[in-house]
Amino acid sequence: MSKIQTSEPKTLWKLKCKLGEGTLWVKEHNSIYFVDIKKKQICILNTNNNKKKIFKVNKEIGFLAHIRDNIFILGLQGELRIQNLKSKKIIKSILIEPDIKLNRTNDGKTDPAGNLWFGTMDNLERKIEKGSLYKLDKNLILTKVDTNYMITNGPAFIDQYNFYHTDSSKKLIYKIKINKKDKIISKKIFKKFPIKDGSPDGMTLDKNQNLWVAHYHGACVSVFNKKGNLIHKIELPAKNITNCTFGGKKNSEIFITSATKGMNARELKKYSYSGFLFSVKTNTRGFLQKKFILSNEKKRSLL
Repeated sequence: MSKIQTSEPKTLWKLKCKLGEGTLWVKEHNSIYFVDIKKKQICILNTNNNKKKIFKVNKEIGFLAHIRDNIFILGLQGELRIQNLKSKKIIKSILIEPDIKLNRTNDGKTDPAGNLWFGTMDNLERKIEKGSLYKLDKNLILTKVDTNYMITNGPAFIDQYNFYHTDSSKKLIYKIKINKKDKIISKKIFKKFPIKDGSPDGMTLDKNQNLWVAHYHGACVSVFNKKGNLIHKIELPAKNITNCTFGGKKNSEIFITSATKGMNARELKKYSYSGFLFSVKTNTRGFLQKKFILSNEKKRSLL
């Protein structure tokens, strides 16, 4: 396996996101999608023509996943929403944790079978374990898979039954194995971050199953091999690095979001690129994230 090589970070969008998150490459649109949770925005950049669009929603949004055409599933505070972003038509709404009013969704990704996985967290970021990990399947059945998280992040899928998931507050990345009934059969600590490295945030895998992890308060993206050893690092001119995903023409470019949330004037001056969207070219490739796959019955009834 060749040594990982990366280019200098390129600034793609000087957006000053308060809390950029939820990176998603949509190949058919030649576009990187991401969100600003606190500004309630979906941001879209077409990398072919550099056209930028911002789609506003009425709730804080943690992530989105592609279904088809302009139809996406949005992870909103207290709700999963299937919506056409072009027509703005809301197709379906699924409530999440209606009994925990102060929770919101955070990060979410699809697995290799097209199921949607996402986490919840306390929106006030108190030191309480109110967050959970969920799976939404093709029949829109929601399953709670794991509990007792402070700030959920990830997940990143090795395959349908093995994945990494993070509790950012605890500075832990877990390696989790589930069975066919979505029961956890193994949950081990893959990596614990020291205080100086910030907190593990969003993450993605490359074709060699190296884990690329954004560092909140750490100004970098680290790459760990299967054994958890650090094999590469991308330094960035932003303090709070929040999420990353592969995309571009050869799926060899990594797109990175950041945040200004919680930064003081001195930090904003030192890390003046905070809140921007970056891209970095690599000599490796990532996995194209699966679309969220609906059953034929649900397609017929909804789409």
